[in-house]
Amino acid sequence: MTVSPKAIPDELLDALMSNYQTPEDLIGANGLLKQLTKAIVERALEAEMTAHLGHGKHEAVTNANSNARNGKSRKTLKGDFGDLPIEIPRDRHGEFEPQIIAKHQRRWTGFDDKIISLYARGLTVREIQAHLLEIYHTEVSPTLISSVTDAVLEEVSAWQTRPLDPIYPIVYLDCLHTKVRDSGSVRIKAVYLAIGVNLDGHKEVLGLWIAQSEGAKFWLQVVTELKNRGVNDVFIACVDGLKGFPEAIETVFPKATVQLCIVHLVRNSLNYVSYKRRQSVADDLKRIYQAATVREAEQKLAEFEANWHEAYPTIAPIWRRNWDRIIPFFDYPPEIRKVIYTTNTIESVNRSLRKIIKNRAIFPSDDALSKLLYLALKNISQKWTMPVYDWKAALNRFSIQFEDRIPNR
Repeated sequence: MTVSPKAIPDELLDALMSNYQTPEDLIGANGLLKQLTKAIVERALEAEMTAHLGHGKHEAVTNANSNARNGKSRKTLKGDFGDLPIEIPRDRHGEFEPQIIAKHQRRWTGFDDKIISLYARGLTVREIQAHLLEIYHTEVSPTLISSVTDAVLEEVSAWQTRPLDPIYPIVYLDCLHTKVRDSGSVRIKAVYLAIGVNLDGHKEVLGLWIAQSEGAKFWLQVVTELKNRGVNDVFIACVDGLKGFPEAIETVFPKATVQLCIVHLVRNSLNYVSYKRRQSVADDLKRIYQAATVREAEQKLAEFEANWHEAYPTIAPIWRRNWDRIIPFFDYPPEIRKVIYTTNTIESVNRSLRKIIKNRAIFPSDDALSKLLYLALKNISQKWTMPVYDWKAALNRFSIQFEDRIPNR
């Protein structure tokens, strides 16, 4: 049974609001809400002390060990009302453990969440300080902000090692680069992201890795980690020409197909083309990847080379060098092609992350980079409430194409 809270008497509200003239009188630095909060919290602390001792203030001592009140201590809490001084009653034996404001507590519950939320949106420590001072009229030290956000690292570690689904029909991989201070020098480091699409069609960030060195050995470590976390099978891995990745994933997941991102390939090709001719070249490239079969695609590539080799001799060789990683695309029906033809899923995530990290010219450490990216990814993934577009049609084709590898659902 739910007990409804008692309504505040109108007479009391009238008395409290008798001097109200502007919003500042209510929510200002010394407004009514701040004064009420202080008065109510201190009254609650007195009630807790009475319950602890068994007798009220100025009443006879009734407990067996003759414990009684022994003055007050003061602490200042940081929160939505700015700096709020609170007087906390003490007992002679030092046994009183307040509940509403715990010992060593210096911030209101939820204040740390505000710091973390601002940090996750890319604000620097200095910007967070200025924001809290402007909005809440409270000064926060850089050390406090660092300690609050450092608490996230434990969460990052748990997230990075959490169990994963046994099957991901599609895994997208891509990277972004940023500067990180390492052993006294500044290095440009690559941060790799893996996003999986599960059997329900929902996207999920599988992990992030800051590469100390790149290549087959690094990627073998990444895919082995995915395997150890419970992934037994990947149908298609969509990548943007990551060196060493195809060999690594085929070692750990021998049945996986590595598909080069067609959109990346087209963009790389158009980098060589003048603005006036871009549309014409793009239309001819589209005829290659929209072909029904590999044979037709090879014919369209030959036609493209004949038409454009003199003006742009580097484009066709790029496609030919990568042909083995392009042609798996033609093994799939349109329903699956639509889903795998681009790594836009992960590129959109990287665009959001770049907006967040651009405020920081250099990260002081890998940990600082990890906690910011984790918090940002947490915010981004909250918006992923719907499955991938037209997933039902794609899943039906996956069920046929990978009949022996997909569980009965």
